[in-house]
Amino acid sequence: MKKEINYKNQRHQRSNKMNMKYKIGIDVGGTFTDFFLVADNGDSIIHKTLSTPEDSSEGFITGLKEIAEKLNLPEAEFIDNIDTIVHGTTVATNALLTHGGAKTALITTKGFRDALEMRRGIREERYDNHYKNVVPLVPRYLRYTIDERIDAEGNILSDVNFAELDAIIIKLKEEEVEAVAFCFMNSYLNSENEKAATEYLRKALPNTFISPSYEVLPSVRFYERVSTTVVNAYIGVVVDSYLKSLLGKLEKLNFNGKLMIMQSNGGVVTPEIACKTPAVAVLSGPAAAPIAGAYYANLLGYDNCITMDMGGTSFDASLVVNKQCVTSTEADIDRYRVALPTLDIITIGAGGGSIGWVDEGGLLQMGPKSAGSLPGPISYDRGGENPACTDADLILGYLDPDFFAGGKYQLNKEKTIEVTEKVLGKPLGLTAEEAAAGMYRVINMNMAQGVRQVSVERGYDPREFLMICAGGAGSIHAGEICRELEIPMFIVPSVAPIFCAAGMLLGDLKHDYVRSYMSKLSGLNKDEFLKLYDEMKAEAVKTLIAEGITEDKIEYVPSLDLRYIGQYHEVPLEVSMEDIYGFELETIKDAFHNEHNRQFGYELKEEGTELELINIRFRAIGITEKPHSLSGNIVKGVDTLEEALKGRRMAYIPEQDKMQEVPVYDGDILKSNFKISGPAIIEQINTTVFLGESYNCETGIGGAFIVYNKKLMPEGIKEFKVSSSELEKQGIEK
Repeated sequence: MKKEINYKNQRHQRSNKMNMKYKIGIDVGGTFTDFFLVADNGDSIIHKTLSTPEDSSEGFITGLKEIAEKLNLPEAEFIDNIDTIVHGTTVATNALLTHGGAKTALITTKGFRDALEMRRGIREERYDNHYKNVVPLVPRYLRYTIDERIDAEGNILSDVNFAELDAIIIKLKEEEVEAVAFCFMNSYLNSENEKAATEYLRKALPNTFISPSYEVLPSVRFYERVSTTVVNAYIGVVVDSYLKSLLGKLEKLNFNGKLMIMQSNGGVVTPEIACKTPAVAVLSGPAAAPIAGAYYANLLGYDNCITMDMGGTSFDASLVVNKQCVTSTEADIDRYRVALPTLDIITIGAGGGSIGWVDEGGLLQMGPKSAGSLPGPISYDRGGENPACTDADLILGYLDPDFFAGGKYQLNKEKTIEVTEKVLGKPLGLTAEEAAAGMYRVINMNMAQGVRQVSVERGYDPREFLMICAGGAGSIHAGEICRELEIPMFIVPSVAPIFCAAGMLLGDLKHDYVRSYMSKLSGLNKDEFLKLYDEMKAEAVKTLIAEGITEDKIEYVPSLDLRYIGQYHEVPLEVSMEDIYGFELETIKDAFHNEHNRQFGYELKEEGTELELINIRFRAIGITEKPHSLSGNIVKGVDTLEEALKGRRMAYIPEQDKMQEVPVYDGDILKSNFKISGPAIIEQINTTVFLGESYNCETGIGGAFIVYNKKLMPEGIKEFKVSSSELEKQGIEK
């Protein structure tokens, strides 16, 4: 019998969609561009489209059109209903990694032409006899010096020699230079010379991207300052061109909402600021993962978590402590120092495409070389000839060859087994299955070491943290990573496959300021000290108000870079506004002793060692409106666990080092509060969760899977669950 169509109801549903407002997080990756849309009624959509490396904005626009089609809305009406887009882009990162930035020149003080090559003046890899210095982003023939000088007290010893600058301008025009970095010695103390030279050059070369250090990083340490300023100039033209192209395409679609760009510090900025200081976006995409991790940890009552994101080519690990993402000012992107505040993210070459190989000593290795998306792993059947992590997962039974990406792609298991045995099995004297098990163990150990770097090496015990697992491949490997590190529990959010895109919608407007002010803490000049904070606060308020933030929505986070007298490296210490403006030096001293002891295992309080202040920092946060929840595509759950059982298949059990038949559940309909005991497999369209025999899993919080170690948590997760009323406040269904 033909089903009667309720046209009135269809018109009503479409009318609701037309009146809906949307926020969208868009993360452009190497293979896929991820979209996470949240409507103002809490409904959400997860979407992926192929990235377009030749022009990332093409994939961006294509995805928006595909989402409009998914919603059954006319394209124009859908675009008109978009309130905010938060965009994470790898444009800046790729320009650095591929050396595809602008033709850049450097103008610096006479005598400092080779600072980029000299770097810190130390042997960075002292035991590597084959170590080669990094190739500078600015070749020597484009590094110019002029006669000017500021002394260590900030006094002008010599003004800018404009005759020399005129001669340099002629050379810049002849060389068709696209960007220029200015970095004068001691300009962080007095920027008058650098400002004068910058203004002069901007008038002479109006179409050239000019990057002066006083605008990028006005702080002590010349190499860090010159490197960051050069990076900013090198990627400036590329980022500016990309964002202007994207804005032009959005304008053609009559987009009237707000476009925000994700920063490396976990905040967002307007495109105008991102174009002016593009170095703030060198880790634009990965920075959203810790933000989302903190959100999900908080739902479970955790203040601390480790976020892991396993993608196609890399594995990212980061830390959240006391609900705050850990930051660093010592980021190295392809060995180029960027000394701006950046979320502390460790990246290693371990992903679904990581290739297995045998080294000269006959040992099995994994990565960092990746098969990429083309030709991809052997199982993709696109010409790949080297076994990759995805191939191992397929051989070990974790992946269903007929349900990869929800059945969108068919994996060739027979060919994968044949080639793996030939390439790895025979040289190692193993079967394809044994070689795959070895690949699985090796890559898990590599990723566990990455987590150690971001936790143990920072003075934190990973056993005291919750693990948040993201990325399409992450939840197959998370159990063994946690078992190695004795982490008792990990959570796989419903938005794990597009975790960074979801996290972008949680970003606030953030601006970081720094002033170098070197003084013994006991001899600190209160008036000068507070004046610097007043100046930074005034600048921050002006910027945020221009971005549409009212003063009552601004939060301030001051911090100090301190060290013991005689030390070389300082320790960043977050303090309160009350401590700063109350000039509570004793409170600050005690906090420093405690933090130094936590990081390094000792403090010198009893010895009465003097503290030295190096930098004062100030972060201004403009609180933005957040989505009601970050749940994925919630569907009606089944009434019994048996209804979600898809079948059974053989899978590798690492605790027993053998294959065993395990149940396979449909994770896309497990939305109720079920308990699953490992070993088991939970399949979703965009990810797969593997439960070893050491684990139990509970479902129900926003469609997430909460997996815990049976031995380490014999009482289950009840002690960490928040109440139903609290979940309702967060807009999360239970």
